[in-house]
Amino acid sequence: MQFFSRRANLFPLVLAVGGISLCVFAVAMVWYYFGPQFTQVGYSPKQPIVYSHRVHARNLGLDCRYCHANVEVSSVASVPPMQTCMNCHSVVAASSLKLAPLRDAWESGARVEWTRVNKLPDYVYFDHSVHLGAGVGCVECHGRIDEMDQVEQMKPLSMGWCLECHRDVRANQGASRFLRPVSEVTNMGWKRTSSEPLVLPRPLNPAENCSACHR
Repeated sequence: MQFFSRRANLFPLVLAVGGISLCVFAVAMVWYYFGPQFTQVGYSPKQPIVYSHRVHARNLGLDCRYCHANVEVSSVASVPPMQTCMNCHSVVAASSLKLAPLRDAWESGARVEWTRVNKLPDYVYFDHSVHLGAGVGCVECHGRIDEMDQVEQMKPLSMGWCLECHRDVRANQGASRFLRPVSEVTNMGWKRTSSEPLVLPRPLNPAENCSACHR
């Protein structure tokens, strides 16, 4: 006596197709939703000392380069030393409770352990000075940091995101939406007011080969 109909022979095929489809779907979901756009954008850790870019950069009008002094000549933006903070806060808000950790660290010589927000993998090379020198504004990578009370990662900083900028600049040069006059790189509110392309001191040719960023 036959217990199963002929249609039961389709069960292994259905199981195989369903299993493969499920695996493909799972890989697609991980590939898309586990990318930097979803796992890193929005990262905003609490810092050991409260520091508002909104107050310092927007309300007080401090230039980014006052604190990040080496950003135009160095590959890294660098965290300002406590001396930079104390230049003002030895007088301004000198008794603020929020700044007690700063004063304690200054008096003891201890190091303030800031938590880095925008961080590339160790196998990626990025030079701030090159990008600022080409006219890439701080806002392109960091967003409107002058409106943040607590720093938040605004861009995915992924390889595809970087290449989008490089390819746009290679193709459009001074008309690229990612470029601005070098004098305006720290101006968070700058907007292009003319349809005329920027006059570049030299043609820009951002690399797209692997060795440019993976050294």
